[in-house]
Amino acid sequence: MTGVPASAADGSSRAAASQPAAVQAPQAPQAAQAELIATEPVGGSAVADVEESAVEEIAGAHEANRPPRGAKIAAAAVNQASVWNIANFLTMLRLVLVPGFVALMLADGGYDPAWRSFAWAAFAIAMITDLFDGHLARTYNLVTDFGKIADPIADKAIMGAALICLSSLGDLPWWVTIVILGRELGITLLRFLVIRYGVIPASRGGKLKTLTQGIAVGMYVLALTGWLATLRFWVMGAAVVLTVATGLDYVRQAIVLRRQGIAERRAAAEETRA
Repeated sequence: MTGVPASAADGSSRAAASQPAAVQAPQAPQAAQAELIATEPVGGSAVADVEESAVEEIAGAHEANRPPRGAKIAAAAVNQASVWNIANFLTMLRLVLVPGFVALMLADGGYDPAWRSFAWAAFAIAMITDLFDGHLARTYNLVTDFGKIADPIADKAIMGAALICLSSLGDLPWWVTIVILGRELGITLLRFLVIRYGVIPASRGGKLKTLTQGIAVGMYVLALTGWLATLRFWVMGAAVVLTVATGLDYVRQAIVLRRQGIAERRAAAEETRA
């Protein structure tokens, strides 16, 4: 009977003992798998198959995480929306409506109910397009540099034209026009001043303010009498309160944003020095 040398038996025992670790290697992290593959001696077809499987698994994971060719180019092409889109068309329509609204508002001395009704229709269309153009731009990825600049200009132009016309006709006190327009222009300037630190997001109070202002100004544009004339006074009062309150809240957010930005810059400067 031919005996097996003790050294060979010991070697076989060690190889057998090491095989379970190799089999469990694919369940370990990628770093452990790579280390195991680098240090494991080549001693059998089973071990070689496990090593090859581990390598293929790692390569497959990397390949799965890799974006397809041309994906970044395609994404960039999608993000580059054309200036000639429905959102910008609505914004330009609102800008065109401003001189038309003023002409209708001041026609026949500015006190003819029929002309005031036509002016109200133009104002209402402008307010409705203001609600839809931003939603369409965000939903269908139609945001453009032109829209970012023209949209706020169109909003303030139609509202400012309505307020100035109403005050010039004596229907609305000048201090109301000054408060509303002063707040709008001041907040716009404040946004530009703190844009280096971040963007002040639009709040629910700001949206409610815009809606209330639109309703109040629209009611003043119409030649209302009786209890409707009294109602529009209270709606305008609510619009003025919301205008002042949201304006103060924007100032608070701007101060906080500026402080955070300064603190982050100081921390980054200290880390750079260290």
